[in-house]
Amino acid sequence: MRPPFPPPPERSAELRRRFAEEARSERPDLSTLCLLVGAQADRALDETGVDAAQIELDRLAGQLPFRPGGPRSWAVSLREVLGDRCGFRGTPVDYMRLESSLLHEVLRRRRGLPILLSVVWMEVARRAGAPVYGVALPGHFVVGFGPPEEQVLADPFDGGRVLSGGDAELLVAGATGTPLDPSMLSPADPLNVVQRILNNVRAWAAARPERSDVALWAVELSLLLPSHPARLRYERAQLLVQRGDFVQGATELDAYAEVVAAVDEPAAARVRQQAHAARAMLN
Repeated sequence: MRPPFPPPPERSAELRRRFAEEARSERPDLSTLCLLVGAQADRALDETGVDAAQIELDRLAGQLPFRPGGPRSWAVSLREVLGDRCGFRGTPVDYMRLESSLLHEVLRRRRGLPILLSVVWMEVARRAGAPVYGVALPGHFVVGFGPPEEQVLADPFDGGRVLSGGDAELLVAGATGTPLDPSMLSPADPLNVVQRILNNVRAWAAARPERSDVALWAVELSLLLPSHPARLRYERAQLLVQRGDFVQGATELDAYAEVVAAVDEPAAARVRQQAHAARAMLN
């Protein structure tokens, strides 16, 4: 099993408390939430490392010109600093690495998934005063600058390439086979960004059964967000059983069955049967 590894239980509990507190604050801070995810993934990321990552974002923001102009000027400036000068971009192999979903590692390696590179773009641009936000295109996350009538999109995974309307349409068509809908260009809520990052972590772990530890903490952080799918409770219960915690897993399955019973009694009965089977594994 290769690193990174989660921190000890006491450190993990403190990180989760802070994550839940930040996620429920009036204005959740995206970089803080991403770094707390990183600390939950990587025991090597201590408080000094978290502070260093924030300082690096500040340093990168300081390299941008002072208020370069309209949305397109901001997009070009970010591309020149982060993409051209600093070398932030993505490659297909980055989809195979857990580090590509961890902000501190993306800042170190200057490689990552589209959504994490977009977080770097957003956080650097925000610190410099740019009108920036994430845009969750189906299958590919990008960043937007300016109001809807002047919106300019950039693709951090491609080094910050400024996109034309046709480029965005091609990205959506390639991912979904459907046309670009204007609603797809709306700003992404920071908590939705964090949920998508955790979804990527869960997908990475699902392909690697030996890293069920990663799947478990990703589900548990997702459950701390103010809004999350109820089915995550079922996923957590299954992971507990998979990891040998049969009693807790069965208890969680029974609790989920109670929720499901209100709308689908046959499905609830199947979940109760799974709970019974989990308890039977103790015999």
